[in-house]
Amino acid sequence: MSKSRELLATLVAFDTTSRESNLQLIEFVRDYLAQFDVPCELIYNEQRNKANLFATLGPTDRPGIVLSGHTDVVPVDGQPWTVAPFALSEHNGKLFGRGTADMKGYIACVLAAVPDLLAAPLNLPVHIALSYDEEVGCLGVRALLAELEKRPVKPLLCIIGEPTELKPVLGHKGKLAMRCEVHGSACHSAYAPEGVNAIEYAAELIGELGRIGTALRAMDLHDPRFDPPFTTVQTGLISGGKALNIVPADCCFDFEIRALPAQDPRAVAAQLQHYAEAHVLPKMRTVNAGSDVRFSELSAYPGLVTDAKSQAARLIAQFCGSAEFTTVAFGTEGGLFDAIGIPTVVCGPGSMDQGHKPDEFVSIAQLDGCDAMLRRIIDRLQSTQAL
Repeated sequence: MSKSRELLATLVAFDTTSRESNLQLIEFVRDYLAQFDVPCELIYNEQRNKANLFATLGPTDRPGIVLSGHTDVVPVDGQPWTVAPFALSEHNGKLFGRGTADMKGYIACVLAAVPDLLAAPLNLPVHIALSYDEEVGCLGVRALLAELEKRPVKPLLCIIGEPTELKPVLGHKGKLAMRCEVHGSACHSAYAPEGVNAIEYAAELIGELGRIGTALRAMDLHDPRFDPPFTTVQTGLISGGKALNIVPADCCFDFEIRALPAQDPRAVAAQLQHYAEAHVLPKMRTVNAGSDVRFSELSAYPGLVTDAKSQAARLIAQFCGSAEFTTVAFGTEGGLFDAIGIPTVVCGPGSMDQGHKPDEFVSIAQLDGCDAMLRRIIDRLQSTQAL
């Protein structure tokens, strides 16, 4: 059994679903690194039931490379797993378990590389950054980045190990998740015109959101590097009403905007808010002055678009052995690293085709490939030649 696979078995056994604490996993990594006399910084959330971890191997007075991953995983509830989700199992060259692809496989490879990183020795440092609550809005990494931003020496490259089949990814869309709460007034359904039907007005707003989405498909707004090549909107959740014979006073729906890096998702949300204020609320308030439509932000993260001619792109091409850069449809923490001046690429073992699904897996070949990529990074950072 390879060291990466052995560590992956340990990491998968920790149920780090976003609603749970990740401290058992973080403390395992802290203790693992302590065996090699590598100190860690733990950056806790307010409740102190979750933490980010940051560790530096090599010199601390010069820029280096961040190997970044999130520790949380999505739920397995209601999914038809045929294997135990929190116990690693192998079949036909594949390793099954929640998080194997997204993205504990990468973390296992990084941890397995620690002895070689320390033995190098390194002329430039490698930083290990592990975060919490990525799956629910890239929440945890923000506190970690706030600490990094204060430091005089920033890393010259961040590699986020989301599953890309080890293909270098330079871009992804940003995301804004919003909630709209429509408040009308209830009455008996026999006297429906006397009430303000919150569901019907919510439906009107959802219809307008659809029209906004259609307008965003215009060819002059396309970026062919992305699939789909335009900003998208969609309503994912809706709730409202008490009974069929009661005009519903309240309705709530959640929607998201996945925006091209050059577009501002908040500007898209502002279009819907303007429509609500200019067209929906006046009609509601002619019946009941207390009617209201409220919008609130649930989560957001920026898009990522790293220049294909940049030093970061050149380095990841060397490490991956490929300069065929691409983009992905899913989001990462990359835009947040990039926003504080740390150029970022996404490259990791496995495929997101398996992520978030029952019987999630990563192939042993992909883990081996990630180990090889990290070996190339080590060899490069041993060199006295400047990156």
